[in-house]
Amino acid sequence: MTVTVAATKMIRDMMDRWPETPDQADLYNLLRLMGRWRSHLLADVFIQLQGRRIWSGPFEGMDYVDKATEGALIPRLIGTYESELHPHLAAFAAEGLDCVIDVGCAEGYYAVGLARMMPGVTVHAYDIDARARAACAELAARNGVSDRVIIGGEFRPDGFEAFAGKRTLVLVDTEGAEVDILQPHLSPALAGMNLIVETHDVYQAGALATMTQRFSPTHEVVRVDQQQKTFEMPPFLKPMTHLDQLLAVWEWRQQPTPWLVMRPKAKAPAGPA
Repeated sequence: MTVTVAATKMIRDMMDRWPETPDQADLYNLLRLMGRWRSHLLADVFIQLQGRRIWSGPFEGMDYVDKATEGALIPRLIGTYESELHPHLAAFAAEGLDCVIDVGCAEGYYAVGLARMMPGVTVHAYDIDARARAACAELAARNGVSDRVIIGGEFRPDGFEAFAGKRTLVLVDTEGAEVDILQPHLSPALAGMNLIVETHDVYQAGALATMTQRFSPTHEVVRVDQQQKTFEMPPFLKPMTHLDQLLAVWEWRQQPTPWLVMRPKAKAPAGPA
């Protein structure tokens, strides 16, 4: 079933149940469905005209995918996806890392992108979805980084102990499971690691506050909120409507999902003997 056929069926089903006086939620759900449909079509046009290579951003030139295992594809292809994190990723890369732990890697946007961006770093990519793991392995192979992208399934809360003492960046995007995975009392090694965590109060009530509370004693915690996108458009997008230009960078978020960028606090200098 094509995206257009599936979307049309869903819209017709929705219209069959349409209330006489729709409320804001009804209108929102319809607009969201239609927006995702258009987003898929824009991604198809990008691939037909530009190929699968990422257009801009820190992963520019990466041979990507024509179907995402999760979330919006076209902002990844354009290179605006989660652009709020770009300066933080660049800063961590400049400081030097031994490894990256990417929990919730999906098809490997960050796992493979960071392996390309940081040639001396090994990326350990985890996802509970077998399809995502297979897609990540394929993406790593196509980009020549299979030797530095190690793929695994479920990541347990005490798993960080295996990386103790290494210069590590932890990325976690797990739709609310960050509360279960990031438990410093089960993995003391987390105290010395850099972290970027996407928080999902929309799926796990209080996730943002819980993460902040858990890591404030050991880390400098910076909240990063989503911002409007400013970017150099691919040629095909420039003559298109403003709505299409907006949908091309829409990341399908239902509600705000702030990131926490966390760095270990510097140790206090030793006092006089």
